[in-house]
Amino acid sequence: MNKKLVSVLLASAMAVTALAGCGSKAEGTADTAAKAQAEAGDAAESGDTVDVEFWYSGGKTAVGVVQEIVDSFNASQSKYHVSTVTQADYDETYQKLQAGIAGNAAPDLVLLNAETARTLASKNLLADMQPMIDGDSEFSADDYLKVFYDQGVDETGKIFGLPAYGTTQVMYYNMAAFDAAGVKAEDIKTWSDLAEAAKKIKAAGYEYGWEPMWGAGNMIDAAFSNGASIFNEDGTQVTINSPEWVEVWEAFRTWIHDDKTMAIHSGGQGWEYWYATIDDVIAGKAGGYTGSSGDQADLDFSIVAAMEQPAWSASTTSAPMAETKTLSVLEGSSDAEKQGAFAFIKYFTNAESQAKWTMSTGYVAVNQKINDNADYQSYVAENPQAAVPFAQATHGTVYPNDPTNGAIKDALKVAADKVEIDGVSAKEALDEAQKTAQAALDEALAK
Repeated sequence: MNKKLVSVLLASAMAVTALAGCGSKAEGTADTAAKAQAEAGDAAESGDTVDVEFWYSGGKTAVGVVQEIVDSFNASQSKYHVSTVTQADYDETYQKLQAGIAGNAAPDLVLLNAETARTLASKNLLADMQPMIDGDSEFSADDYLKVFYDQGVDETGKIFGLPAYGTTQVMYYNMAAFDAAGVKAEDIKTWSDLAEAAKKIKAAGYEYGWEPMWGAGNMIDAAFSNGASIFNEDGTQVTINSPEWVEVWEAFRTWIHDDKTMAIHSGGQGWEYWYATIDDVIAGKAGGYTGSSGDQADLDFSIVAAMEQPAWSASTTSAPMAETKTLSVLEGSSDAEKQGAFAFIKYFTNAESQAKWTMSTGYVAVNQKINDNADYQSYVAENPQAAVPFAQATHGTVYPNDPTNGAIKDALKVAADKVEIDGVSAKEALDEAQKTAQAALDEALAK
């Protein structure tokens, strides 16, 4: 980073802030954004490019595609140069980011889980992007899928992150296994339909009919599709042991431990369980599995196909989680660096970049205009599985803001292991989880 330039820009930013105080808040923020753009332009004309440091993580394919888009952005203009630093995973990114903030060595731009970004925003460590948006006549929030865009907005309306990409758990099935069992994907409208299909697939000689992915995620998805919720209406009670939850989780326990038509892989190092699940389906040992939209980059679609998660029953609608990763700007960066970070966010989330991203990685695009992109249209025509995660995300559920800082999800993870691995009844596991989660919520609300 050009420290001399940063000093000049910081001084300019301070002057802008002082001047902004003379007008209204709206005028001040718009004026600041405009001046930051002008400063960056002046820097480019003088040969000084504003450096924007970007921290992110992802799998091998995703990391490579991000870097390609960064390189393309850098080549497209001369005002800004994005420098990348990759981390092992999102947890490491968050840990190193906290240390960087404390040591005055944080980046300007970071890719985060939405929940983590919300936590940092609550401490005023992330910039509000509303002034940058207000100062950009080309920006349109309507271009983004609402289910993803809203996850970067807090209760006060502060925009602490814009969606980089989305993810949702979809169904991947072995086409030969479905044919052998006489099962048609289009006939699976509910989880009960899937359970019946799993019985037929096992009867056709396969070891397992279906493999949910280990963890609470799949069962949370199915519970949401049964009308379940995390909290009551006023947010004071945790409701994860309601009949809607118990019905769903007990069904999973039955399929895994009593019927033995479904199974999970658990344990191992890192993502070992995930790849073991995928391998069973590719190798023809199981009829299908529930996995990430991002798995598409690693799957052989001459063997498998994709479908959306079904509703829980004929009287409910499919509503699995749709999660996003946010691109967030650090509050401690200079105004020009913030503007450069925002310029890259716009570039990363434009229709062309998002089409490239989703075609390469399988993760869900956040820009609705990809459907007008000719390359994407051609790709989906040849690879129909690519459209499944995007279609599912349009009716996805957003996991609610959790004031316990993750304690409720932790309780659900413990309960999921009891149900999926140990065969404990869903009511017993969820009753215990509810007590733990409620105590955490009471403590959080009392602060």
